[in-house]
Amino acid sequence: MTYVTTERRGGVQIIRYGNPPHGYLCRAGCEELRQAFEDCAGDPDLRVIVFTGASPTAFIHHFDIAEIISVGEAIAAGLVGEDVFDGGDFSALLTGIAKSPKVVIAAINGVCLAGGLELALACDIRVAAHGVTEIGCPQTRTAVCGGTQRLPAVIGMGRALDMILRGTIMDARRAVEIGLVNEAADDALARALEIAGELERLLPEVLAAAKVCARRPTEAALPQGYALERKAFAGLLKDGRALDVLRAFQAQGADLATFIPPAAA
Repeated sequence: MTYVTTERRGGVQIIRYGNPPHGYLCRAGCEELRQAFEDCAGDPDLRVIVFTGASPTAFIHHFDIAEIISVGEAIAAGLVGEDVFDGGDFSALLTGIAKSPKVVIAAINGVCLAGGLELALACDIRVAAHGVTEIGCPQTRTAVCGGTQRLPAVIGMGRALDMILRGTIMDARRAVEIGLVNEAADDALARALEIAGELERLLPEVLAAAKVCARRPTEAALPQGYALERKAFAGLLKDGRALDVLRAFQAQGADLATFIPPAAA
């Protein structure tokens, strides 16, 4: 199965992710996303890269719960170490987006949760469609954690902690209000391409310099922060209670918007 398709429009590259029917992230999909990004990131004629969803209802969803459970069971059984998430394709993709001299835009056309939001947060500009109702970082609902690094840098520690701890899911309007999304539009991709057109008229060296200078203070601390998050994530999966919650989530139909986790013991 192919998860990623690309389209070139002048100096803009569109990268679409699709994994029907829900748009879940998976290991193979992450590898394709990373490869698609790296394939175009070095093109000197390319100015802007836009990520969006191939489905009209999903940008990028959370990671496939079955895969997470499988890895958690392997960690709990001692078959793999707690460093299993180090050096993965998804981490490499996020780092590549942040460090790229090109402007990267997330055109959020549908559900954008957990790993999907992590990717959007790594981008320089985020545009969401008015009709999007599920944007958030709800990992705590499934007894794991995420979004702890870039989310505070984008919306501030107070709001980020509130979102992370409570597993908040919001619509595009609220996401714009708190600065999580830069703007909302009827058609996220069309608006992202309009912004890309504006950026194409500017000197790429200027855009690259501005991006590097703005990002460097935050990015310098991220490797250590992400290492801590990955270790915490693996440690939680090693705990049998987290796996029980994930299995309950899977049994309820894997819908984060309606999932009611079992009460903590």
